[in-house]
Amino acid sequence: MSRSSFVRNDVADYAEKHSTKPDEVQRALIAATQEKTGAFARMQIGPDQGAFMSILVATLQPRFAVEVGTFTGYSSLCIARGLEPGGRLLCCDISEEWTSIARVHWEMAGVADRIDLVLAPGLDTLQALPKNETIDFAFIDADKPGYLAYYEEILPRLTLRGIILFDNTLWSSHVLDDSGTDDENTVALRAVNEFLASDDRVDVAQLTIGDGITMVRRKS
Repeated sequence: MSRSSFVRNDVADYAEKHSTKPDEVQRALIAATQEKTGAFARMQIGPDQGAFMSILVATLQPRFAVEVGTFTGYSSLCIARGLEPGGRLLCCDISEEWTSIARVHWEMAGVADRIDLVLAPGLDTLQALPKNETIDFAFIDADKPGYLAYYEEILPRLTLRGIILFDNTLWSSHVLDDSGTDDENTVALRAVNEFLASDDRVDVAQLTIGDGITMVRRKS
């Protein structure tokens, strides 16, 4: 489970204590992820990020939302609960093993009928959307070198009230130029951050929630 590396543990504990707690299904999903994915459980968003996304999406009430990178389904559960009545969430992933955990907990939460899971490369799934399909909310949390390609597929479809969230954009501080880290993911995320900051099509806020979330909206 991801937790901010930018905030002191005692401050993070305080913030968590004074935020909405994960409910029974979310707690069960956290436990199942830790049990069944081992060290990969760190890929799951933390409760602070889940609470933030839940409030944001419930405020937006998207008609159509997209998630690229589902893992075991914690973030998609938060998104699906905030959809407008009749709204849909498209989840893009390539792992049957990990998303099988998601399916179980979507059913438990009563949101499975709002979610369409496609097991295929995310870019292929996005490119296959109908030409006139618009997107009200998107969460990008898949392969880091693919972030900008996903962004360029989503942005032209984004409604003026729509929001895109990118996960892991601070990457445990490795994106800092003096971090000495130059692996593929770090280099890709630096490029994403630089590109978004200079993209005059959008407004951008980079937040220190979790491992860094970048929020993007189209300029009107």
